[in-house]
Amino acid sequence: MAVRACGLIIYRRLQPAPSSKVADSIEYLLLQTSYGTHHWTPPKGHVDPGEDDLQTAFRETQEEAGLQASQLTLIEGYRKELHYPVRGKPKTVVYWLAEMKDCDTEIKLSEEHQAFQWLKLEDACKFAEYEDMQATLKEVHQFLCSRE
Repeated sequence: MAVRACGLIIYRRLQPAPSSKVADSIEYLLLQTSYGTHHWTPPKGHVDPGEDDLQTAFRETQEEAGLQASQLTLIEGYRKELHYPVRGKPKTVVYWLAEMKDCDTEIKLSEEHQAFQWLKLEDACKFAEYEDMQATLKEVHQFLCSRE
């Protein structure tokens, strides 16, 4: 059976300079794992028994980044499922999109992560070394820019 995990791709909007485009004011939150290859990823984790996917995404975000559901706005119309093997077993990860209500809210990492960064799209794609995550970040960015 496939391992199932869920998470949130979290972004914030900085106050854009008058001459800049909306796209330039968006930053994405990535966390660096404190285990394995120390890869960078949005907050996510395994679904607990009795939990639905979205509950898992919010719980993991609270555990890993210290963010409460009340500090985030879930963005309607975006949900992404990624499928890839981990140690020879299939894994499914479902992501939703959420905006920080206050872009100065403090991030409080759990022991699972050793660092976090707020990154513009180009840098976020460099940090997220997996192609499917890079493609997802670009897709999210296009989705956000098309809603303006």
